Amino acid sequence: MTTTTTLVPEVSIVEKKSSKKKRKSLDVRIHGAWYDLSAFRKSHPAGTHWLDYYEGRDATEVMDGFHSDKARNMFQRMPKSKPERIRELELLSPDDSDVQIAFRKLRDDLEEEGWWDRDVFYESRLIGIWCALVLGAAAAARFPQTIFGGIFGSAAAAVGWGRKISIFMLSLAMTNAGWLGHDYVHGVDKFCDKFRNFVAYGAGLAPIWWSDKHNKHHALTNEKGVDEDIATDPFLYQWAPSPENDSPVRKIQHWIFPIPFSMLFALWRVDTLRVAWDALKQKRPNAKNELKCLGIHYAFLLTLYPTGVWLPAVFLSGLMSALIVTPTHQSEEMFDEFQFDWVTAQFTSTRSAVMSNPFSEWLWGGMQYQLEHHLFPSMPRMNYPKLKERLTKFANDNKIPGGYRDTGEFEILYMNWLLYKKVAKADPVPGAISTKGRTDQQASIITSNSPAVAYGVSK
Repeated sequence: MTTTTTLVPEVSIVEKKSSKKKRKSLDVRIHGAWYDLSAFRKSHPAGTHWLDYYEGRDATEVMDGFHSDKARNMFQRMPKSKPERIRELELLSPDDSDVQIAFRKLRDDLEEEGWWDRDVFYESRLIGIWCALVLGAAAAARFPQTIFGGIFGSAAAAVGWGRKISIFMLSLAMTNAGWLGHDYVHGVDKFCDKFRNFVAYGAGLAPIWWSDKHNKHHALTNEKGVDEDIATDPFLYQWAPSPENDSPVRKIQHWIFPIPFSMLFALWRVDTLRVAWDALKQKRPNAKNELKCLGIHYAFLLTLYPTGVWLPAVFLSGLMSALIVTPTHQSEEMFDEFQFDWVTAQFTSTRSAVMSNPFSEWLWGGMQYQLEHHLFPSMPRMNYPKLKERLTKFANDNKIPGGYRDTGEFEILYMNWLLYKKVAKADPVPGAISTKGRTDQQASIITSNSPAVAYGVSK
């Protein structure tokens, strides 16, 4: 793991503060043009915070990656920034890099070739596997003697094995539901519009929560203090912390990591209920419907499965999910500051994984194609395996440091364990960046730090 700091055109802190006080607009660059989104801020369906993250920044790749064709065309009708503001903004924001421009051409080519077309039969097969796991787990939990009595002999053995099998099947179903829902929340096609709430029904996770947390990780990958996916202290650290942010647990994190890993799904579930409730109070779109979907999920979960099945299944699923989502980023490059070249940042902070067997290929749920997914989050995951050749050529043609990188599924897990071990043995570093960020850091976790508030936009 390395750390990168991006250099920008030199502007004094006094000039920056002076400029902020004068601003009465919220300016974002998309495809080379600056737009004043202050009037649109409160109407943005995904929340005001997303526009605040990109005040004074280029948001082209995020705009293209997360939005439908209809939404991507809407921004062109937004008012342009004033010429004097554009001159100020250009002092602070570098021009689009050659890599960014080439990537936009690649995206246009892929769109014309139909890479976003979704195969409904493929999706039906995946959903069918999930349904089989859900029903199989319920049957194993409720009718163990009928199903396993002839295999294990005694009633006690049948009940015991029925419970174990049910826990395992339900944990697979929960993990699988997370990956399916992940694909459908990202998706921008009509199929995904209809199945957006699948992640709430199947995994107990609200799409609003998923979008806020996960899309931020996609947009600002591995930026210290901003990306919540690398803010896992005080249980796990990816870099040596400052003394005031340290924990005794860090010294043994490489030995006890399965414990916090197993808590992942439980924490997600608790957090999603809080976010969904807050979204309802804020009257965000679809918040009420998502809460209903979560209610249906828990009604079925508590009815179909005994507590001795669903509770351990939540923790086993958390362990599986964490083992899959952590190694593709945590051992890669991390950034002290915002990266203006989003494309290069994705290549250097993301590594794909190579599966060794068909079960792993299914279990990872498309997450093994991590770079492909980060570059094209709304693309159906069925198309990711075919992208490697194109991305390898793109990286070579554009001389991206490190190029396209993928590693075997077990080696990449070992790499992540070595990182935990290295950080566990390191001494605290005075002044190290907090995983929650700084109060003056745009998009930091510790505060919304909305530049629009400072500029008078949101008042």
